[in-house]
Amino acid sequence: MAAFDPWDPAFLADPYPSYADLRGKGRVHFYEPTRQWLVPHHADVSALLRERRLGRTYQHRFSHEDFGRTAPPAEHEPFHTLNDHGMLDLEPPDHTRIRRLVSKAFTPRTVEQLKPYVTRLAGELVDQLVQKGGGDLLTDVAEPLPVAVIAEMLGIPEADRAPLRPWSADICGMYELNPPQDVAARAVRASVEFSGYLRELIAERRENPGDDLISGLIAAHDEGDRLTEQEMISTCVLLLNAGHEATVNATVNGWYALFRHPDQLAALRADHTLIPSAIEELMRYDTPLQLFERWVLDDIEIDGTTIPRGAEIAMLFGSANHDPAVFQAPEKLDLARKDNPHISFSAGIHYCIGAPLARIELAASMTALLEKAPGLALAAEPERKPNFVIRGLEGLAVEV
Repeated sequence: MAAFDPWDPAFLADPYPSYADLRGKGRVHFYEPTRQWLVPHHADVSALLRERRLGRTYQHRFSHEDFGRTAPPAEHEPFHTLNDHGMLDLEPPDHTRIRRLVSKAFTPRTVEQLKPYVTRLAGELVDQLVQKGGGDLLTDVAEPLPVAVIAEMLGIPEADRAPLRPWSADICGMYELNPPQDVAARAVRASVEFSGYLRELIAERRENPGDDLISGLIAAHDEGDRLTEQEMISTCVLLLNAGHEATVNATVNGWYALFRHPDQLAALRADHTLIPSAIEELMRYDTPLQLFERWVLDDIEIDGTTIPRGAEIAMLFGSANHDPAVFQAPEKLDLARKDNPHISFSAGIHYCIGAPLARIELAASMTALLEKAPGLALAAEPERKPNFVIRGLEGLAVEV
């Protein structure tokens, strides 16, 4: 069994045995290479996601110096300006103000209205895959579906969408633990380019508003719900990144798990009513977001260990989703699992605002693949991305 080491290929291939080891050794562990406190148990992760003594940022209360942290390097400033003004990295009241505006676009009614578009697009993508006799499930279906949906919601013209996924991938590289210099440089460049593009698009929407989320945010701002231009840009980038990254990885991780569990895949093919529970189970079984970080704003205690203000806590979602205290036989893939309180969409005030949309997208692509490609099979063993925090595959070659 590989020890907890987010840079070790053996650990990245299958981190779940080492999570079991961590859980067995206690509720909290200091990990020197990243200077973080690792929390592996479901009950603790669930509670800490709702803990107000923790924050995604500390800058609403402390300077870097007061908090005992070093300011990020000046050359990383474009990334941090973009990242730090999105609601995922803000705390109340700013978080509350922005989330209230954005949530209007993600009401159950609005999301339900997107269903026919999502279903049609998923069907078209799978038809193209079938016509070719197979391909890469990642680039042919998993990526284009959620990217198109969130771009459509934001009002990004179809002709402008090609760089969205590369920009997103480069920016998300910065969320890995201790990202190397070249990864940081790519994230900074993507932040500059993406921000510049959105600045122009927002200016164009001010002149010619449409029936899209960017126009809606502009209108809300004009009506008194204040959103700075930077907050608007950061919100759009966050929605684009978060709006497809997890869905893409949940799709390929999920199908790879199904190919490795032919009995479960056969059960799913025989009974499509399993699709809703299958989606939840696949997100639990191989979690797309493995780790979520929070800063300690005021001292907290976990199992007799005081975690001081200024420390960083790393909540291990992948471990929490395999905790036998909550999930019966957690290492078993069970698409009919009834009791499944996984935390793949987080919890508390930062619960994923797009979770209902992600579920519709995952159901649409799974349904289309089961109906139109009933003999879908793995064509080659995939290569796992060398990432830990955002868990995915480089591709997933399939044949029909």
